Amino acid sequence: MSEKNHMIVRPVERGDFEQWLPYWKSYQEFYKVTLPEEVTQATWERFFDDREPMHSAVAVDGERIVGFVNYLFHRSTWAQNDFCYLEDLFVAPETRGRHAGKKLIEFVQERARAKACGRLYWHTQETNHTAQRLYDWIGEKPGVIEYRMSLA
Repeated sequence: MSEKNHMIVRPVERGDFEQWLPYWKSYQEFYKVTLPEEVTQATWERFFDDREPMHSAVAVDGERIVGFVNYLFHRSTWAQNDFCYLEDLFVAPETRGRHAGKKLIEFVQERARAKACGRLYWHTQETNHTAQRLYDWIGEKPGVIEYRMSLA
């Protein structure tokens, strides 16, 4: 069995916080943001609230978490069924190339299919060429450009 096949993906568990948190912070560093601790705590709690549409899964190699994916389900004016938005994906640098990112995305894909979602989608930075190699391999670019407006 190859090294790639030892890794599993499973829903995050409360006891995963100490291993999840450094990756969450590294993810923020990559995107040059610093989220307040209150946001991190609220996000973590939402993963375990059955009333929330927000979820997380982790890639695990033995006892060690090596990556995570955060995703949520939401309504859309474009479909009768919910859409699934893959909001955050991070894999430990030393684990990249072992298909952890692909497995995490496929986990979300399975969950979206189980909920009969009308779409699974995600965004990335134009400069994130490493991730784009994976995304180009498993997904399609719809040609959408995102715009934002300050609410402050």
